[in-house]
Amino acid sequence: MGTCSLVRMMSLLQLDLRMLRMLLALSPPPSSHWKFRKHPPLMLMETETVVEILPETPLMETETVVETLLELPLDVLMDIFSLLELPDLIRASSVCSFWRSAYSSLHSQLGQYKRPQTPCLLYASEADGENVASLYSLAEKRVYKLTLPDPPIRTRHLIGSSNGWLVTADEKSELHLLNPITGQQISLPSAITIEQIEPILDSAGAVNKIKMWDLAPNDDPNEFSDCLYIRAFVFPDPPTGSYIVVIIHNPEKYISFARVGDYKWTSLPGKNYKQCIHMDGLLYAFAETGGVYAFDLTGPTIMSYIIAEEMENYISGTDGDMYVVQAPWGDLLQVCRKSDVTEELLVQTEKVLLYKADMAAKKLVEVNGLHDHVLFLGRSQSQCLSAEAYPQLKKNCVYFTDDEIYVSHYKNNRRDIGILNLGNDSTEEIVSQLWCNWPNPIWITPNLTSMNLTVYKQSTKKHWAIC
Repeated sequence: MGTCSLVRMMSLLQLDLRMLRMLLALSPPPSSHWKFRKHPPLMLMETETVVEILPETPLMETETVVETLLELPLDVLMDIFSLLELPDLIRASSVCSFWRSAYSSLHSQLGQYKRPQTPCLLYASEADGENVASLYSLAEKRVYKLTLPDPPIRTRHLIGSSNGWLVTADEKSELHLLNPITGQQISLPSAITIEQIEPILDSAGAVNKIKMWDLAPNDDPNEFSDCLYIRAFVFPDPPTGSYIVVIIHNPEKYISFARVGDYKWTSLPGKNYKQCIHMDGLLYAFAETGGVYAFDLTGPTIMSYIIAEEMENYISGTDGDMYVVQAPWGDLLQVCRKSDVTEELLVQTEKVLLYKADMAAKKLVEVNGLHDHVLFLGRSQSQCLSAEAYPQLKKNCVYFTDDEIYVSHYKNNRRDIGILNLGNDSTEEIVSQLWCNWPNPIWITPNLTSMNLTVYKQSTKKHWAIC
C-alpha cells in the first residue's frame, strides 16, 4: 500500500515531504494533544526557536487553507506521516482533526510507525523550572520543552536510557521508568527488594534508611543513589509484549532485573559487571575481568551461559570507560573511551578506540574507524548508526555525553559533551551549552510507544541452569 499511496498522493497534490514541512511551519499552532508554542530566539542561532510540548488539552478545530487542501485519504496520510521524524509527526497531528485522526491511527497500529529517529540530547535548565526537560534535536538543531510528571526531573539521577525510555532514581533511591515524549511513567520495584540492599526501619516499622552490604548507610540520599546505581538498560520482552529493566548496581557491580509489573528485583549470578547488551533474545553481560556471559530471561528457568572466561586484549578499568554496541553490519564492538582529568577535576574525552569482539577466538581486534557510521556514547545505551540513514549526523564521529558515575559530588562541574572525529581525534561542541549540569544530560531516541501495564505474575523462586 505504501508505494501506491505515495503515488496517489503525488498525483493529487505533487506534495513531497519538504513541502509538507513548509506547510506545517506556516500553520498556526492550534490547541490539540500536543501544543507547540514558539518562544523568542534562544542562544542557538538567530533563526532558531524553542518549541514547547505540553500535556493534552481539549481538541479545537483549525480552520485554515491547509486543512482544506490537505484532506487526503486516511491511508495516504498515514503513509506520509510514517516517513516523518517524531517532532514533525506530532506537529502534523496539531493541524486539524482529520490529520489528528491519521496520527492516532498510526500511533495505535503497533509496528506501522517505523521511522528511525535521530537521537536527541535530553537535559534540564534552571530557567525552565523543576518539572521541565529540554530536548535538543540533532536533526532539526532546535530545542523542545517537555513538561514531565513528578518527582521533578531536576531532583532525579538519570541512570540510563534505552529504546526511548529513561530510567531515573528519585531522592529516596526509588527507580522510575519514564517516556519523556508521551509522559508515561511507571514505578519500578523498590530499592529495598534488591538482594544486596538492607532496609533500616524506624521505631514505627517504616523504612527509614537503606544500606548496601558491608557499607554504612549514608545520610545524603542523593549520594546514596549515586553510589548504588551505576547504569540501567531497557530491553524488549517479546513474550509479554513489554520490557525488561536491567540495572548494574553496587556493592561490587551486581546485575538485577525486573519486568514491568514485578514487585521485586531478581539478582543474576556473578559480579563486577561493566556493560550489558540485548541481542538475539539473550542478555549479554561483560565483566571487568574480561569475561562475557549470556542469560536467557524468557522462561521460568533462567539459563546462564559462559561465553568467555576472559577476552584477550580486554578493556580493563584502568584503560578507560568501556561500552558495548552491535554494529549495523552485525559485529559486536567494544569501545574504549579515554579521558583526561584537569586540575579542576573536569573530565575531558580525548580518544575513542574501537574493537571487534571475536567470540570464537575469544579476543578483541582493533578496528580502524567507523567510516560511514556514527557512534553515540554516554549513560544511555550505546548506538552505532549509518550516516547514510541519518545524513544530518557526521560520519566517522562519536557523539558523547558525560558518563561519570559519582556526579553528586561535583554537581556544578561542567559536563563532558561533544563530538569526536575518529579520523584526527579533534573535538567540537554539539551546541553552545544550554543545559545546567544537574541532572547529567543524556542521549535519548524519541519513541511514541506506550508500555503494557499488565501486571505479570512472576515466580518468587528462580531456578538456574549453568551452561
